[in-house]
Amino acid sequence: MAAVFFHHVVGDLTVGKPEVAELHDTDTLDDAARAIAASPEGTVPVWRPRATPDEPPSGARFIGMISALDIAAFVAASGAGDRAMRAVVGEVVQPNPGLLREIDPGTRLIDALELMRHGVKRFLVRKSGTWTGITKRFSVLYNGKWLKNMESTSPSAASSSRQPSSASSSADKFCCLAREDVLRFLIGCLGALAPIPLTQISSLGAISPHYCHVEASVPAMEAIQKIPQDPSAVAVVETAPDGTRKILGDISTYKLWKCDYVSAAWALANLSAGQFVIGADENGSTSISIIPEPPTSPSTVEEISPGRSPRAKKFSSRSIGFQANQMSIGRSRSMYHRGRSSPLTCKSTSSLAAVMAQMLSHRATHVWVTDPEAEEDGVLVGVVGYTEIFSAVTRSPCPSPTTS
Repeated sequence: MAAVFFHHVVGDLTVGKPEVAELHDTDTLDDAARAIAASPEGTVPVWRPRATPDEPPSGARFIGMISALDIAAFVAASGAGDRAMRAVVGEVVQPNPGLLREIDPGTRLIDALELMRHGVKRFLVRKSGTWTGITKRFSVLYNGKWLKNMESTSPSAASSSRQPSSASSSADKFCCLAREDVLRFLIGCLGALAPIPLTQISSLGAISPHYCHVEASVPAMEAIQKIPQDPSAVAVVETAPDGTRKILGDISTYKLWKCDYVSAAWALANLSAGQFVIGADENGSTSISIIPEPPTSPSTVEEISPGRSPRAKKFSSRSIGFQANQMSIGRSRSMYHRGRSSPLTCKSTSSLAAVMAQMLSHRATHVWVTDPEAEEDGVLVGVVGYTEIFSAVTRSPCPSPTTS
C-alpha cells in the first residue's frame, strides 16, 4: 500500500475549502435545489436547525442527504409542478446519519478512505485554529504553509501542536469533504501510487458487475424505484437476443444535477426510461403535452408559474439539462446519436488513472464499463464508482497488465 495514505491526513484536504453552509430540514426544495447546484455529487447534507445562532455544525444535527434525483422524484410523484418545490426538505430527505462522519483533521488518509469504502459520503472537519499535528516523516501542507517535520520537534512540542486553537468551540469553523475531494487529491498523487494508476481496471478488480439496470421500455418512474444508494444510478439498456445489454443512457443523481426539476419531474412521470435518457427531439414528429390540450396548440417547453394559465408544452431533453438527439421517439436504436445525454463510459481495458480523470473532469459519481471485444459499442459489463476506486488504490500492487 502506498505510503502517501499513511503520511497524509484529512487536514491536508481542507485547505481552501469553504465553510459549511447548512441546509435545514425546514428549508424548501427550492432552497435545496440551489444548494445542490453548488455541491459536489448532486447531493447536499441536511441538518436540524441550530439551537442558537452561533452553534457550529455537528454530526448530532445531521439528518441525511438530499439529492437531485430525490427532488425530481418527489415532484413527479406529487403531480403539483412548481407548487411541489415549496415543500420542505424534511418531507423528502431520508434519515441516514451514517452518510456523514465528524472526524478530526489529524485523521490519517488511509483511515478516512476506509470509512468512505464502507458508505460514508461526507466528512465534517474543523477548519478553524492552527492544527499542526503531522504523521511519520513527511511534512504536511496545512493552514497554507509547510510545517516542520515532527521528528525534528520534541515530544512535548508535538503533543502541544496537536491541540486546537484556544478560541471557543462556538467560533470553530467547519468544512465538508466529499468523495470528490479525496479523488482530486489522489489525482495529484498518481506517481506515489504507481504502478496501480496505469493498471487496467479489470486487472485491479475495480469493475463491479452488480449494477442496476432496466429495459428502455420500462416507465421512467418505475426505473427510479430500483436505483441503489451508491452509485445512485440505473443503466437504461436494450437487451440483445444473446443476452448482452447495450447501454443507452442512465438515470442518476449525477445526470439530474443542476436540472430543471419541474420539467424533469414531468418527464419521469410520463416517459419511458429510454425516452427519458434520449430525450424527445424538439424537431421530431412526436409532440408530447405536459397538460392535455387539443393537439392544435403545441408550444415549446416553459415552466408553469402559479397564477398563470397552463399551456401545452412539449418535452425537450434540453429542459432537464440534456442535449436533444436527432431522432424521434420510436425509431430504431441505430439512429441514436451520443451527445451530452449519452452515458459516461470506459472500456474494461482502461487504466485506473484514466477512469479517475474521467470521473473528476465530468464531476461524475460513476463510469459505466463496456466490453472492448464486443462487436457493437456500448455492451455493458459493469460500473466503476468511488468505492471501487478507493478499494483499488489501497490494495497492495501485484504484477498485472498495464495500458499503453
